[in-house]
Amino acid sequence: MSKLTGAEIVIQCLREQGVDTVFGYPGGAILNIYDALYQHQDEITHILTSHEQGASHAADGYARATGKVGVCLATSGPGATNLVTGIATAYMDSVPVVAITCNVTNSLLGKDSFQEIDITGVTMPITKYNFIVKDVNKLAKVIRRAFTIAQTGRPGPVLVDITKDVTGATCDYEYQAPEEIVRQSDTITEEAMDRAVEMIRKAQKPFIFVGGGAVIANASDELRAFAHKIQAPVADSLMGKGAFDGTDELYTGMVGMHGTKTSNFGITEADLLIVVGARFSDRVTGNASKFAKNAKILQLDVDPAEINKNIRVDASIIGDVKVILRKLNARLDPVNHDEWIAHIERMKDMYPLRYDKRLLTGPYIVQAIDEVTDEDTIIVTEVGQHQMWAAQYYNYRKPRTLLTSGGLGTMGYGLGAAIGAKMGCKDRTVINIAGDGCFRMNMNEIATAVRYNIPVVEVIVNNHVLGMVRQWQTLFYGKRYSQTVLNDAVDFVKLAEAMGAKAYRVTQKDDFIPVLKEAISLNIPVLIDCQVSCDDKVFPMVSPGAPIADAFDDTDLKIN
Repeated sequence: MSKLTGAEIVIQCLREQGVDTVFGYPGGAILNIYDALYQHQDEITHILTSHEQGASHAADGYARATGKVGVCLATSGPGATNLVTGIATAYMDSVPVVAITCNVTNSLLGKDSFQEIDITGVTMPITKYNFIVKDVNKLAKVIRRAFTIAQTGRPGPVLVDITKDVTGATCDYEYQAPEEIVRQSDTITEEAMDRAVEMIRKAQKPFIFVGGGAVIANASDELRAFAHKIQAPVADSLMGKGAFDGTDELYTGMVGMHGTKTSNFGITEADLLIVVGARFSDRVTGNASKFAKNAKILQLDVDPAEINKNIRVDASIIGDVKVILRKLNARLDPVNHDEWIAHIERMKDMYPLRYDKRLLTGPYIVQAIDEVTDEDTIIVTEVGQHQMWAAQYYNYRKPRTLLTSGGLGTMGYGLGAAIGAKMGCKDRTVINIAGDGCFRMNMNEIATAVRYNIPVVEVIVNNHVLGMVRQWQTLFYGKRYSQTVLNDAVDFVKLAEAMGAKAYRVTQKDDFIPVLKEAISLNIPVLIDCQVSCDDKVFPMVSPGAPIADAFDDTDLKIN
């Protein structure tokens, strides 16, 4: 046992948890921690981002790519509030992040002191739990609890706010091994298992819908075995990408607003929908009252709050989905649904994804990235049309290979997240696919990548508009393009070069693959500005509030 300052205890607790990288930005209230971090810079790498929001997204990307807890640091006041969007992003997508902020001293709390903010009050609705530490003797216990809470059950972000005087005070510290994180299985009842097995055995048209929970639970092997054992087609949500191999014969593509017609029509026709770690987002269900209207619904989820929250289900099993699938696989005999699978295959042939293959387009860019990269490549996206094309046209074969803001839809997420992912997976290619509107949000993180020579490739699908918003304006607002045109004089290539990165501009389809291959081979931060048409659309599409069975594409619009 040794006597340490609060700041030193923070660092030692991070070391206990196996933290090797943190992302942050210093300031007055957190100076003691940064001074302690200086003494341990050989053990914990600190990445100084250009903005605290970039730090929160980097911690998020690190966590999603590695499965470990991501850590970000910020000072009081605006430093702490700049983390809020990143914390909310992690909360919506169940990402284990620990955000450590520092506040003014105990004596100055509640007095509107310089750079004081009640960050625990601000973040209460968007954290799994949060703490304010006013006593150095409680500090180590709180940090350890934060890491445990972030990882247990359904993961999520936890914030620890520490007053500055606590970081300077001293107390006894003794090393403590991290608490073992156990998969939740005590809630899996025999009654629920029996009911599920009975439903699966009776089904003639089963369909599996996979969400992000299957990725978080590392349940890919069990999911693959389950799908083939019951011979059921598999669709995924945006967050579920990679949990089931996108090249598998049973895979039908994404479901929902921009899902494939095969997935949307198939789920509508199914007599049993098995939902694995998904929360029935409105972007998935469309008109909830008509979602899977012909099916009994069996939901598998670790979070009981998700059962019957958005969609009424006929049965559920609460627990870790990896454990649940393993138990189901042990109880089930192989089932034959050849006729149903043949029907799904015919739909795949009837309703393929289509785009103009003559031009440089968003779909082509994504398909080309898929062609050039291997299955271990990590694709990160911002939010908008390019995000949907990345979901539609890239074949994700492994979990944790698509990092994207699904729940909050955070423009500006991708570049910071790509930096975090690369720091966590240094031997893997990391590519961020961005729109020009999103790139403007946090493009200053190019400077971060250059400062540390973090070799991420930034591919901008540049249509000079806010593409997804403009698509809605085209289809639903009489082509009144209010504040969605970005056709100004900003030169992304010069911006990237000014920040020290290598940059290319691509205007012709045939030039993209050679440039991409060179960008990856350089192993430095690279930006590729791809000039595409502002009129390209994401299809298929389901109108807001319509049932997913009403999915339409450009051919339907021409007919009608």
